[in-house]
Amino acid sequence: MSESTNGASTAKEAVGRYGVWSVGLRSEAPALRGEIAEAAAELEQLGYGAAWLGGSSAPRHALPLLETTSRLAVGTSIQSIWQYEAEESAAAFAEVESAHPGRFLLGLGVSHAKLAEQYRRPYSALVAYLDALDKAGVPAGRRVLAALGPKTLELSRDRAAGSVPYLVTPEHTARAREILGEEPLLAPEFKVVLETDPAKARTLAREHLAMYLALPNYTNNFQRLGFAEDDLTAGGSDRLIDALYAWGPEDRIRSRITAFHEAGADHVALQIVDGGDRDNLPREAWRRLSDLLR
Repeated sequence: MSESTNGASTAKEAVGRYGVWSVGLRSEAPALRGEIAEAAAELEQLGYGAAWLGGSSAPRHALPLLETTSRLAVGTSIQSIWQYEAEESAAAFAEVESAHPGRFLLGLGVSHAKLAEQYRRPYSALVAYLDALDKAGVPAGRRVLAALGPKTLELSRDRAAGSVPYLVTPEHTARAREILGEEPLLAPEFKVVLETDPAKARTLAREHLAMYLALPNYTNNFQRLGFAEDDLTAGGSDRLIDALYAWGPEDRIRSRITAFHEAGADHVALQIVDGGDRDNLPREAWRRLSDLLR
């Protein structure tokens, strides 16, 4: 599908080079609504192009951020196809698009067998979901897929504006770009630990990685990237940790992020890992990170 057809150029322009990835920004807690709005406005002022909402978010979770900003793009990263019916997603997308044209991206994924009871033939289910979105009028250029393997990356190229892969390395980005070609959006998520002490940084990273090491979609992808079984045990080898998390002095963290752009990424969605609750809003860390990226 060409750029003019799938809207990849528009998606790239919307998200810019850097964004933040956060579960806290999609919180439905009434007490946090005001802070979420304030945080979104500050992210826009800091120069981030996009906010990506984790935790199987839906279009409605984007509204508090869009309502308080004028340029910030907001995307789901991702919405599980098992949690929301396609028709429901299409209706929600239309509502957000009507209120805030061109600023929302519907990020979709198949989640994991351990997290979704309905998990069956995930690739076929994703294709059927996209078919239903087509029928409901959701433009291909306004959706992106959480693609890790070659088949889903091809689907991201042919049926969406591009891909938003999670828990990947620059090596994966290079392979993904080869499959996607030049035009589709490639916006990997990458984790940052603002800690210079190796032991502390790796401890925080291992605590964060533990849940993902139990999910075969990720561990299979690690092995495709050349990691061995030994790298996936005991919380992850130093080699694995250092590939998946940026930590250390500012120049080292900056170079790790730059490596994704050099490998072919258009945009990098940065997730702060600090040992806090996943619903926290690490606003001071976002400020530090924006300074580091200047």
